[in-house]
Amino acid sequence: MRRRTTAILLACALAGATGLTAQAAPAPAPEGDYIVVFKAGTNAKFKADEHSRSNGARVGHLYQSALKGYSARLSEQARDRIAADPTVAWVEPVRQVRSTAQSLPTGVDRANADASPTAAIDGTDQRTDVDVAVIDTGVDSDHPDLNVVGGKNCTLPVLPPEDGHGHGTHVAGTIGALDNGDGVVGVAPGARIWAVKVLNDAGMGTTADVVCGIDYVAANAGQIDVANMSLGGSGADDGQCGRSSGDSEHDAICRAVSAGVTFAVAAGNDAADAKDSVPAAYDEVITVSALADFNGQPGGGAPATCREDEDDTFADFSNFGSDVDLIAPGVCIESTWPGGSTNTISGTSMASPHVAGGAALYKATHPTATPEQVKNALRSAGSKDWTWPSQDPDGTHEPLLDVTGF
Repeated sequence: MRRRTTAILLACALAGATGLTAQAAPAPAPEGDYIVVFKAGTNAKFKADEHSRSNGARVGHLYQSALKGYSARLSEQARDRIAADPTVAWVEPVRQVRSTAQSLPTGVDRANADASPTAAIDGTDQRTDVDVAVIDTGVDSDHPDLNVVGGKNCTLPVLPPEDGHGHGTHVAGTIGALDNGDGVVGVAPGARIWAVKVLNDAGMGTTADVVCGIDYVAANAGQIDVANMSLGGSGADDGQCGRSSGDSEHDAICRAVSAGVTFAVAAGNDAADAKDSVPAAYDEVITVSALADFNGQPGGGAPATCREDEDDTFADFSNFGSDVDLIAPGVCIESTWPGGSTNTISGTSMASPHVAGGAALYKATHPTATPEQVKNALRSAGSKDWTWPSQDPDGTHEPLLDVTGF
């Protein structure tokens, strides 16, 4: 950089002496954020360091568990050179992702968690022996109603994964708020929560940070049983774990699932087919749509509370389609909130953690169950006891989460 600056100054000096006009320095090449994925057997750290030296890659996250690769800011020329490296599987642009809460807990009641012998909800703090990762905006680690045991901040790695938004703390409470006679109670009370912060305090993030979070979960798959992703962005399932379309998020999830982690994900809130939203479109996860339920009971007829919708029907904002595996309450859900409080919000983001809690109950009593076995168990135990087709525009009456026998 010093040599280039000297050359520009010298040209200006010569122009002044001869009466010539100095030429402006060329504009810097445009840069963008990318994820670089290596082929199997590549030493990710060694190659990332090499790319940094030879291509000026400013490395962000290093991925070594869910996949081999890194995120970086690259010029177009550096991107093309790196893509030509024979050890590189693909280079993809980083995408924006966001939380899927729609607005500011009958759900635990409707899922029959109070009838689960494993949950054993009775106001006595007897904690579910299971670990659940909340891949989200972080979690309030000091909340008295949550059992937060660890985690990682992928948005600002030097800081702890605290929640300055609220979304992740709300999700965590639906999964595992303590059965302690105070506040709210989760589907799997007292589950050990791992806060994995991939969205900032505005509820926004990038695929680079999301893959960082999945990579962290895969690295701790020996402890983490279930992961919840109440977030999403545009995309599709190539049927090959992202390896033909160059989708690192899909590749990472597939590898984490292969390591034994069950993923519950939000279907999305666009009243559209979930096939166009990821991770909802991926076959390897449990995709969850939202039920409007205002009293925790079947049959309909209860008046709306925090937002307009029809009791016991498919939520009017929820995504739908063949990729949806289960439906769970997602309208006017009360749960934990930063600062030791509670809040009531809506979205498929609120439906998904009910299913993550159900998966946690199943894993607590079936510790060797594979993610596919967990999904099948939840679907088999699910009920069709909700009004359909109501607003549901597809031809599938998905089962409603029911953890009575778990």
